[in-house]
Amino acid sequence: MSANAAQDLEVKARAALAVGDVTEAARVAAILAQQSPDDPQGWFLLGMAEAEAGQIARAVPLVETAVSRGPLAEHLAQLARLLILLRRDGEAADAARRAWALMPSDALSLDTIGCVQARIGDHEASIGPFSAAVAIEPDNPEFRFNLAAASGFMGRVADARDHYEAIIAHEPGNGRAHYALSILSRQTHECNHVDRLEAALRNAREPADRLRLHSALAKEHEDLGQAAPTFHHLSTAKAGRKQELNYKFDSDAAIFDAIEAMFDDAGSLRGAGCADDAPIFIIGMPRTGTTLVDRILSSHPDVVSAGELQAMPLAVKQLAATRSRQVIDPETVLASASLDPRAIGEAYMKRAGHHRLTGSLHFTDKLPTNFLYAGHIARALPNARIVCLRRNPMDTVWSNYKNLFATGSAYYAYSNDLADIALYYARFDRLMALWQRLFPNTILQLGYESLVANQEEETRRLLAHCNLEWNDACMSFHQNNAAVATPSAAQVRRPMNGDGVGRWKAHNDALEPVRAWFEAQGILTEVPLSQ
Repeated sequence: MSANAAQDLEVKARAALAVGDVTEAARVAAILAQQSPDDPQGWFLLGMAEAEAGQIARAVPLVETAVSRGPLAEHLAQLARLLILLRRDGEAADAARRAWALMPSDALSLDTIGCVQARIGDHEASIGPFSAAVAIEPDNPEFRFNLAAASGFMGRVADARDHYEAIIAHEPGNGRAHYALSILSRQTHECNHVDRLEAALRNAREPADRLRLHSALAKEHEDLGQAAPTFHHLSTAKAGRKQELNYKFDSDAAIFDAIEAMFDDAGSLRGAGCADDAPIFIIGMPRTGTTLVDRILSSHPDVVSAGELQAMPLAVKQLAATRSRQVIDPETVLASASLDPRAIGEAYMKRAGHHRLTGSLHFTDKLPTNFLYAGHIARALPNARIVCLRRNPMDTVWSNYKNLFATGSAYYAYSNDLADIALYYARFDRLMALWQRLFPNTILQLGYESLVANQEEETRRLLAHCNLEWNDACMSFHQNNAAVATPSAAQVRRPMNGDGVGRWKAHNDALEPVRAWFEAQGILTEVPLSQ
């Protein structure tokens, strides 16, 4: 086939992909691959057609074939993206590094490389490709948003603010940018965005924008100490979100039931685990101080933060080999009872290794919902340390309610209703009691209020539990320059303070039914948890 004919086919396939005609794109790309088998473009475009059709596992070998015929930055970048979707993080990281080394000249490839680096937790490395993508296409809101988010994660608040403002200048109704800007820093009476947010909300038509704008207004009004509008905007946003998800607590209750049924037999997961002592797991209900403890520990010279890893849930799911699409469900939990603990531990370490800096003695894994896997962790990695954050249940409920968790995550569907959060907290509390009974002295339960009130004493207790020598840097966690990719990014860059203690009391009337229900369940709400 002549070069001109091959180019014509490539143009036709790309045009079909651009308008979503996957069938036509695949047909044309197949002709190109068949008639010019040494040309990488046919294989690449055939892989992209499969990917657009949702067949990621079939797309990867086709793109790999394209790469084998002469690596191009675009092909490697897309391969990295597809590998991330298949949870093959190590291979994805390698493909992204190779793509970046080829100095791509198109903005999409650059943005894709940055997204892959961000997904594996290397937010600092993502800044370069994101910046290059924005330099090429400065008016692309997606590319600029990614750069803004990465800048915020790295503590470059002024840069992040400028990028979010640039997006809003072009798209005044961009709810995602408005919300990200509102949580970037604490708002004041002298400097806030309330009027602009109200105007954007009046003009918003898309449910996703309205959700984020209401959430942004709730956050800014809370910063300003205005309880009534805070709760109004928050309850409006959350009610709509719960209706959209059609969430029922029964779905989470079934998971708790399965875990308790499996582990109520102390012999579950029989056999020796993996002896590696590198991991330190930080668990607990979300928004209870897990990021704070992660910053304290990762300020120690022997510890690096690996972020919120999915490594344990994915290791269990992979080995359980259940057919459901959910990472955790009752079927997967019960199937995991027959697994070899060592196999779980080794599978976890392999996955976690892609997110761990080379040479570090220990790393933190601060996925809060690993409390669901504490039994697996204790069996599979008996030398790992586990720290569970505990916070006053009322502040826990309020903090979960006011946070807008990732809308695509199934872990936090309970967080859109106060009663659902209370039910979830009660089951969390019951599950932690089971872990304490089955694995005494394995899990350090650390009270958020105690840590705030007695920073040095509690930090010493934390380090001792993790078999770490005292280091003064752990008291200056706010000077830690590593990335923070959680809603607590602004808070943990400030010295220890008690601003978050008792926040729920500003909404005492609305939260009274929750307090009364906790009291009826025997769950203390007026004093910090004793450890």
